[in-house]
This record gives sequence, structure tokens and C-alpha cells, in this order.
Amino acid sequence: MPTIREAAVAGQFYPGDRKSLEQEVDALLREAAVAVPKGTIRALVSPHAGYMYSGGTAAHAYRLLQGKKFDAVVIVGPSHRDYFEGVTLFPGDAYRTPLGEVPIHQELRDALAAEGIRVSTLGHRLEHSVEVQLPFLQRVLGDFSFVPVVMGDQDRRSCDQLARALMKACKGRNVLLVASTDLSHYHPYEEAERLDRIVIEDIERFEPDRLMDHLEASQAEACGGGPVVAVMKAAAQLGACNARILHHCNSGDIIPQRNAVVGYLSATFLQPD
Repeated sequence: MPTIREAAVAGQFYPGDRKSLEQEVDALLREAAVAVPKGTIRALVSPHAGYMYSGGTAAHAYRLLQGKKFDAVVIVGPSHRDYFEGVTLFPGDAYRTPLGEVPIHQELRDALAAEGIRVSTLGHRLEHSVEVQLPFLQRVLGDFSFVPVVMGDQDRRSCDQLARALMKACKGRNVLLVASTDLSHYHPYEEAERLDRIVIEDIERFEPDRLMDHLEASQAEACGGGPVVAVMKAAAQLGACNARILHHCNSGDIIPQRNAVVGYLSATFLQPD
């Protein structure tokens, strides 16, 4: 029997029924005014909070994919609930959302596993950082297959290991990489803006090691900083050399509460045509 990972946060982070979810995602995509950049999209950065907070920011990234096709998508997210060493790949057959099942690209998963990435349900069972990306991808890409990757450790060694594995497994394939992250958490608005600006500038300058330095020194915050660093490094090795910030804000821009906000960012990494 197929092993399906059921939606864990449907009805919480995003609508739990198909029609409402389609309507919300489509509306967010329509409202995302972003010019299509020149070059081939190798990777995206997208937030993973509830859609009422970060859906508009995520839509700025996913709108770029309309009309495009990929051999597979790899979504790399942090683990919020399970604590484990290293990085894991989901061992089952598909993830399910209210929009239907998204099959696992088993050949690409096997290629990543061959590079030392562990196959395990750890980090996948209740994790939202990967799941919330799927409805956007389902609406813009239609049918596609993917590999969900969850980082337990986000240290430099794990980031470098995952980046190497992604580069080797994805080389020669038309694969989209997605790094799932939010930015600083629960600081006053002005302090959050300062901290988030450091991450934004490191991404815009396409400097993953500098971002890692800032995260390790607690000079910046990103709950998915490891996925961003790993995806940036892999994207660079796969041909990307330009970064573009698409949208950023924090929860204080959405609701009138600015004493403890969460930051959101979307970005893309491009290979020149």
C-alpha cells in the first residue's frame, strides 16, 4: 500500500477545503505584482507561516513559476517539532494537501540518499515548513513530483553536506530548489527590521558563507537559515550567480501589533540565459 503523508496544518496555516484553498492561493498570486526576471530560475526562498501572514510574500516567488515545468522540485525546510541530527528525506510515496497528492520523485530521492542523506520519517510527520509550500506549487505547476528534505541540524557541516548532495543529485536535471524559512522572531518592529536586513543583504549579495557567519554569531536570525544556506550553495554550483529579493515584510505590517513580530522574505536565484 502507498505511504501517504497526510496534511498536518490544513485548516490552520491555510484553508482546509479544496475550493477555499484554491481561491485563496489564486487571489494571492493575482495580487503579487512582480516583474519576471531575466534568466533561468534555479531556486527560490519562500516563507512558511500561516497564509494570512506570509502568503503574500510567498506568492511573489511562486508567481514567477507560472507556465514553467521542472523535472522535479526539492523543498528544504527546518524541523520545528522533531529534534534529530543531520538531514532527512521522506521515505513514503506522496504528500497530500486538500488539492490532492504530490508524488515523491523516487529516483531523485534515491540519488540524494546515495550521497549520504538519511531516509526517515523524522522531521516530516507534523512539520509545516515543507507542507505550506505545496498548495502554491500545485496551483502554478499543476502535476509535479518532489522531494521533501528536512534539516534537524542547521550547522555549517550539515549545510555543506546537503549542498554537495543536492548539486550531485540535481546535476543534469531541470530541478527547482526551494528553501523554506521565516526570518527573525518576536522582536520589536524596528529591531526585527535591523536583523532581517542583514539576512536580506547576504542573500541579495549571494554570499551563503557570510550568511552562515551572521547566523552562527547570532547577528541575524532565520528559522530556516540552514535550508537557505544549503540551497544558495547548491544553486551556485548548478549555475546560478544572481540573486533577487522579491518581497519582504513582517507580521507587524499585516496586523497592528509591533512589539513582537516575525519576518518574512521571498527571493530567487537565477542562472543567466
